Amino acid sequence: MMHVAAAHLTTAFLWLADDSTPTPSVAPTPDPDSVTPGILGFVITLGVTLGAVALIIDMVRRIRRVNLRQQAKEKVDAEVAAAAAAAGRSGGGKRGGSIGGARSGGGSALGGSGSGGSLPPDDDSL
Repeated sequence: MMHVAAAHLTTAFLWLADDSTPTPSVAPTPDPDSVTPGILGFVITLGVTLGAVALIIDMVRRIRRVNLRQQAKEKVDAEVAAAAAAAGRSGGGKRGGSIGGARSGGGSALGGSGSGGSLPPDDDSL
């Protein structure tokens, strides 16, 4: 065993002591027509592309859904406000009817629960 270690140590010292400069060898260059990413590269690129397209389609679908919900909410809020304004003008001091219930916190004719809370009383009811 000692003989093998000494041989390796001697080889290492000889290698370190070598002052000769190696001559550069010209490495053979591969043919540019034969170097391609191959089938695996194509499959990976196709997979990444399909995944990105799927994520983009899902993102657009979710953004449209959020926008449509916001537009529907604004439309319902505008209808409730218009109905409340119409009831205030035509109803006078009366507290009844199909839309008057929304003023006291009850259900409205539009199926909602009013505009998020009770509305202040009309000026003529004071």
